Order: sequence, then structure tokens, then C-alpha cells
Amino acid sequence: MTFRPKFITFDCYGTLTRFRMGDIAREMFADRIPAERMEQFIADFSAYRFDEVLGAWQPYEVVLKNAIRRLCRKWKLQYIDAEAQQYYDAVPTWGPHADVPAGLAKIANEIPLVILSNASDDQIHSNVAKLGAPFHRVYTAQMAQAYKPRLQAFEYMFDSLGCNPEDVLHVSSSLRYDLMSADDLGIVNKVFVNRGHGPGNAAYRYTEITDIGGLPGVVGL
Repeated sequence: MTFRPKFITFDCYGTLTRFRMGDIAREMFADRIPAERMEQFIADFSAYRFDEVLGAWQPYEVVLKNAIRRLCRKWKLQYIDAEAQQYYDAVPTWGPHADVPAGLAKIANEIPLVILSNASDDQIHSNVAKLGAPFHRVYTAQMAQAYKPRLQAFEYMFDSLGCNPEDVLHVSSSLRYDLMSADDLGIVNKVFVNRGHGPGNAAYRYTEITDIGGLPGVVGL
């Protein structure tokens, strides 16, 4: 695929910014979860976070703490609010995957870059500043009053940009949060950054790359 879009739209956490929720959980719960069960614990944590974003918008701090509270209930552990707060407080400190700054730098002056993130307004700009490239717009779930994979989040972005689904190339490392919904909305041009977060599915008609270094070639740069 070679397509020159009006905008390249990105998921942020996981795709551009290195997502560290699992790393924090492994360290924090190492004394309470046996090593041989830790991967299931992390998978359950991911599932609860996903479930929490499917309903009406609520602040990301609430999303995260609810997910941890439910995780602890399932695993018969004590929920400690101060521990849950550490996850939220850590988010703005996270930096990009190593491949991101150079990959974005090859595109940023040619095509406007946009972020649509399941983020709160008070956190995302710290992460974006670490990406090493200028972004035309940064949209959050808080602004949209909806989290991905809800279509409302994408519709807010289209309305704000004054564009249509066929005008963008959407880039994400997650089918579940991004690319399935993008396909439902008619975003034909999609890139799956395969960072091992979850399985791909070619039925969703995307171009697959292993890191952002492969993105310039997708748009002919």
C-alpha cells in the first residue's frame, strides 16, 4: 500500500509510547502472585481495563482503579488504593519505543500527525513531548467523552479535524482498541504495528509493520 493521507492518526500508548502497566504489575505483585501464574494475572488486568472503557466515559483514574479493584477481587487480594494510584501517576513518565522518534521525524514535515488516545488531558502532553516530533492535534478520551474502541471517540476526531474516514491513515498496535473500530467506520487505510500486544487478523485489511521505522515507506516517503 502507498497512500498519501490528509492526516496520519495514531494510537499513543503501546503504539508510540511504551506501555508499562504490565511491568508495574509484575513488580508490585511479585510477592503475592506465583511466577507461573503471573502472565494470567497480567492478562486479567488487561481484560478488566478494556472492559472498563466500554461504557459511559469516566476519568481514566477511575477506569484504572476500578480495573485493579476487580482484578484484586478475582485473585482474592486486598485492594490498596495507594498502590493503584501508582499506576496512574506513572503514566506521564513513560517515553517512546526506541524506533518512534526517527520514524516520525521522516514523516512529520510532510503529513500532519494526529493522536487519538485513551488518555486524560493532564497526562498525555507529557508523553507526546517525549515522542520527538510535532503533532498537529492531540485528542483524548476526556475530550471525546468516550474511550476507544467506541466509535464515538473516532467520530469526535473526524469532526474536530473536519475530515472523513477515507482521508486518514490510522496506525495502532491494537486491533481490539483501534483497528476493528476503524474498519467499522470505513477507514480503509490502516497500519498494524505488530508489537506483540495481541494477535493480528488480516480480515481487517491493514498493512503490517514491525515498528514505526516501517511507516514512511507505507506513505511513499
